Amino acid sequence: MATFDVLPVRKNDLVQVIAGKDKGKRGKVIRVIPKTHRILVEKINLVKRHTKPGRVSQQGGILERENPLHVSNVQVVCAKCDKAVRTGRSFLADGRKVRVCKTCGEIID
Repeated sequence: MATFDVLPVRKNDLVQVIAGKDKGKRGKVIRVIPKTHRILVEKINLVKRHTKPGRVSQQGGILERENPLHVSNVQVVCAKCDKAVRTGRSFLADGRKVRVCKTCGEIID
C-alpha cells in the first residue's frame, strides 16, 4: 500500500483514473477520505446498491452511486498540459506552499 504524508489530490480537483475498470476517465473529486487514502470521484467507479424503502427514503430500488477509489489509482490533470501529471511541492516568494506540475512547472492550486 502506498504511503502518503499529504494526499496529492484535494476536493474539486480534476483527476484522471490511471488504473482499474474506469481507466482513462476524468472526473471531479467530490470527497477526500484521508484516513483510508481514498477519494470519491464524480461519475467514476459507479456501483449499484439495492435499497429497501425506509423512513428517510420512501422509495426503494436499485440506486447507482460512486464508490471510493484509492488515491494511487488517479492523477491530477494539469490545466496547462491538459494531461494527467505527477505533482510536486514548491514555495512561492511570499512563503506559501503550493502544488506544481512536474511536467511544465505550472501551479495547480
